[in-house]
Amino acid sequence: LELPDLERRKLRELPALRILKRKGYRSAGLRVRLDKRRTVKSKVRRRLASQRRTELGTGERFPFHEDDLTYRHMVPDVKEESNAVVLCMMDTSGSMDTMKKYLARSFFFLLFQFVRAKYRNVELVFIAHHTEAREVSEEEFFHKGESGGTFISSAYQKALEIIQERYHPSLWNIYAFHCSDGDNFESDNPTALKLAEELCQVANLFGYGEIKPLGSRYYENSMLQLFRRIEADNFHTVLIERKEDVWPSFKAFLARDRVRE
Repeated sequence: LELPDLERRKLRELPALRILKRKGYRSAGLRVRLDKRRTVKSKVRRRLASQRRTELGTGERFPFHEDDLTYRHMVPDVKEESNAVVLCMMDTSGSMDTMKKYLARSFFFLLFQFVRAKYRNVELVFIAHHTEAREVSEEEFFHKGESGGTFISSAYQKALEIIQERYHPSLWNIYAFHCSDGDNFESDNPTALKLAEELCQVANLFGYGEIKPLGSRYYENSMLQLFRRIEADNFHTVLIERKEDVWPSFKAFLARDRVRE
């Protein structure tokens, strides 16, 4: 699994704190980095080269000299990685009941853990929406509930605003994921479709997951059919009906096999 089409846009050097690599040896340094083996070898070489070999052979003590001390030289392991941002958008409207929110948050929890574990230079942005969208903290995103109607377009508008302000597409790899039950106000559908297409134009990948638990009374309302009009290759949709669908849906978005197609 991987973030698809991760490109080296404008590289940023990231010192890997707590990660050091050896870069030769020095005659001065911290005591904890003293290389005892090389220090002893240096002393032996100096002793053999000494013009006092004969005298030393009698057992005279030959102490270490400051010139014998050899220290390992350590430097930060600096790597260049591509900048990337993952925008997590979740419907928190009144139609998103406990089960739907559980399924949506389960998907985003997998995504959150995956990104944090695999990538060092990836930022996460959390957006919650009903008829209005706002950027929220990680804590609010995973634990706080809201209510109200649904304007899906509000989430996409907020995502585009954040991208314009902080994550220019020429410098950042952009990944957007949205989970909703698809119960959108019909009057908002044209705007939602338009903004979804705009998001596809700036993102490496835009994934939409529709949360439809089996037996849901909102099952007749869906954005999946509307989103079929989007022809962008980087737009993908999944249907999540039960908790067993969360992992396959997650893999469907990020599978290497799909990336290579």
